Amino acid sequence: MAEPEDNVTIPEFGSLLQMDPYLKPFEKDFQRRYGLFQKRLFLLEEAEGGFDQFTRSYQSFGVQRQANNGLLFKEWAPAAEALFLTGDFNGWDNFSHPYKKLEYGKWELYLPPKEDKTPAVSHLSKLKVVVHTRVGERLYRISPWAKYVTKREESVIYDWVHWDPPFPYLHTHPRPKKPRSLRIYESHVGIGSPEGKIASYTNFTANVLPRIKDLGYNCIQLMAIMEHAYYASFGYQVTSFFAASSRYGTPDELKQLIDVAHSLGIIVLLDVVHSHASKNTEDGLNKFDGSDSCFFHAGPRGEHKLWDSRLFNYSSWEVQRFLLSNLRWWMEEYRFDGFRFDGVTSMLYHHHGIATGFSGDYSEYFGLQVDEESLVYLMVANHILHSLYPDCITIGEDVSGMPGLCRAVSEGGCGFDYRLAMAIPDKWIQILKELKDEDWNMGNIVYTLTNRRYGEKCIAYAESHDQALVGDKSLAFWLMDKEMYTNMSSLIPMTPIIDRGIQLHKMIRLLTHGLGGEGYLNFMGNEFGHPEWLDFPRKGNNESYHYARRQYNLLDMDHLRYIQLYAFDREMHHTEDKYGWLASPPAFISAKHETDKVIVFERANVIFVFNFHPTKSYNNYRVATGSPGKYKIKLDSDEIKFGGHGRLDHNTEFFTESVPLNEQPNSMMVYIPCRTALVLANEEIDYCY
Repeated sequence: MAEPEDNVTIPEFGSLLQMDPYLKPFEKDFQRRYGLFQKRLFLLEEAEGGFDQFTRSYQSFGVQRQANNGLLFKEWAPAAEALFLTGDFNGWDNFSHPYKKLEYGKWELYLPPKEDKTPAVSHLSKLKVVVHTRVGERLYRISPWAKYVTKREESVIYDWVHWDPPFPYLHTHPRPKKPRSLRIYESHVGIGSPEGKIASYTNFTANVLPRIKDLGYNCIQLMAIMEHAYYASFGYQVTSFFAASSRYGTPDELKQLIDVAHSLGIIVLLDVVHSHASKNTEDGLNKFDGSDSCFFHAGPRGEHKLWDSRLFNYSSWEVQRFLLSNLRWWMEEYRFDGFRFDGVTSMLYHHHGIATGFSGDYSEYFGLQVDEESLVYLMVANHILHSLYPDCITIGEDVSGMPGLCRAVSEGGCGFDYRLAMAIPDKWIQILKELKDEDWNMGNIVYTLTNRRYGEKCIAYAESHDQALVGDKSLAFWLMDKEMYTNMSSLIPMTPIIDRGIQLHKMIRLLTHGLGGEGYLNFMGNEFGHPEWLDFPRKGNNESYHYARRQYNLLDMDHLRYIQLYAFDREMHHTEDKYGWLASPPAFISAKHETDKVIVFERANVIFVFNFHPTKSYNNYRVATGSPGKYKIKLDSDEIKFGGHGRLDHNTEFFTESVPLNEQPNSMMVYIPCRTALVLANEEIDYCY
């Protein structure tokens, strides 16, 4: 690879400009970013022989068993005066096994095999790195590359445990093909059970995976997998980046979970946290070598004031090695299929999005407020992932709307496949909190659901884990509140509150699904209207697990209405699987009628009709269609089995007429009951997408 020239050419920048000509004034910004990206790749090629070897550094750092069963230990601790290894293997002697100092702040130690040819450190024995600092401190640390860490119940500090099983788990199922329509089930293993305890990987494999498959989701986004000392951080204060959380079980049990998901045709994404790290020192990365920097920026730039955490120095060679190898590790060792990158907004800007509103003015996305070191890190990460794994999926959690985030790096973009449509759940919560049903603004709802950058794919969601957390409420709880405790039985007539809640819960989800993006996400349990909120054990709630669980047992009680919401969610996904609207271009919206409270749009050659009016049904409502033909109902939120009132005859055939309406050449007359959503398909079209 030749060294990049000063005059940078972005190979496919014309495609980005064609998509959005308003980016032309910022061409120099794109060129500078792309030039920095090219330079990083060139330096990797020059110094490390390319990114393939560089991103396999987990095979040389930490602890590595050699062919002769000798063990090679390697660390990067540039500010350390000396390093020693201690642990069960040497009776916790702090001085008997010194590391040898190498160039560039690296340290190495070789332990020959024992006389019986077995490794000097046995599987599951405990270790510590002893760091001597230049000011005479002696610090006890966990290797940043540790693959397994555990905590004894009475302890607050995690222990580094050597993981080298004699018969490691071997994956047997190939990765499923990358889905065209992405339907994501956002999951947290620890709360995946009705029991008041931390649930396990094996519980998730046995009891949650079959439900996900049944519902029709084809992707799982696993949260809180990277080890985090504080359970209540929801996994966002990572302490050990290469260790799968041991509170749910062993690394092999996580591998089995992913393998079984693959056997079901479900891909698995890791919620990866490279935006910041826990401040923990004894069992985290912070001050690993005794200095304020090492993996992080020194001083104020290295601290996130709002999150009380440390911020990586993305320009550091060894930090790049660590983080890029971390992505490769999860793909190779555990066979994840991609990542949801957490906290991307915080990475993109020096202000981290704190006390900053984004108006959409393009000047907000360029200039000195942009942290180009971390932006280029994201470009490099996406380039490497998509080069090594063409079917890899990456999702960016960005609230700012950075242009080009989800365009190819070759166009000058960041290279993500999708971004999260974070304004949608906020809009639904705002509506439910502030407006009466008769005051819902159809145009404003449609605007929020369709206000996304053309050509940049979005994951739409009505609610995620954020809305379920304590201090907020799930949509079901906003809609039905305390009546969920007493009036969810289908053996009694629905109260007005339960009736309204059940109908709107379904309609909000389908409207978000059909109109809001190119992928859809749901947080576990919310599909069936999970009651209450989510709250992890902490001092403020007397360490209670009561709200840190998902009550899937409610679905086993046929007389409760939760199973009706579950059934609708399942039918919605199976209908999408047949017609493929998420993989289709954005919808054509033919109606957003304020007085009637009706929204009509066409996507993937199917017609979506929503009547949000609380009391008015329409016997003969004219609905615009693009294609002529005979239409039939394929999904009906008013079906009895979905908790509806069964007011529609599914044998009815709707024939179009050559009556133009709202810029469409054809139209038909449809009966739409109040608080009902319909999906109608043309019987004369072959829906093979």
